Amino acid sequence: MTTAPHVTVDESAEDPDADIWFAEPAGFTAVPLDALLPEPDSSAADDLRIALAPFLQAAPDEAVRQRFIAQFAQGQRLLGALRESGTVHCSVGLHRDDVDEGVGTGGGPLLSFFTVSWRTTAVAPRAVTAARAVSGLDARANIEYAELPCGPATFSESVHTPGAVEGLPRTPLVQFRAHLPHPDCRRLAVLTLSTTAVERCEQYRAILRRIATMTGFEGPGALRTATG
Repeated sequence: MTTAPHVTVDESAEDPDADIWFAEPAGFTAVPLDALLPEPDSSAADDLRIALAPFLQAAPDEAVRQRFIAQFAQGQRLLGALRESGTVHCSVGLHRDDVDEGVGTGGGPLLSFFTVSWRTTAVAPRAVTAARAVSGLDARANIEYAELPCGPATFSESVHTPGAVEGLPRTPLVQFRAHLPHPDCRRLAVLTLSTTAVERCEQYRAILRRIATMTGFEGPGALRTATG
């Protein structure tokens, strides 16, 4: 997979009311949380119904249509749970595995999931909050302390293997997190990058590190500097 420093800055980078600014490398597609989780009986809910209509009409039969509706509803429940837990952004990453192409073993697609979430914290110096964010992690988790342009931060990574659930593979999942205390000393931004491509830990670690390095709390200046 290529981790070249090409990024796309969304128009939201100019939003003066934003609490956090960040940039994602190429290959990530944002999931429109607000559009997919509209308030009932709102204009946004009407827009979603209109957007979904062509998919429902294209279904070959009623069984397929109902299966699509059920799967879409399940996706909404998962996204709703993320939002309730403080997630304000999520995106899906799709990259080509080109690391070992020279020996003929690469080339397949790699999937990942990136989120930005807020956590309320006790008032404390930012360095203390960053340390506390990783204090309760498993002893096997890799932890690193760093000073980034946005302030003190901690990085952590761990591998999880899901429990036995009927119909689901027990595929290991590696999660990389950056814990970034907000300057108000009351909140913690958590950037999480998850993937089942455990063998590509080094590349995904570098991706999250770059995103965290370009993250800021006081405007998109760091993004402009990092992207030239």
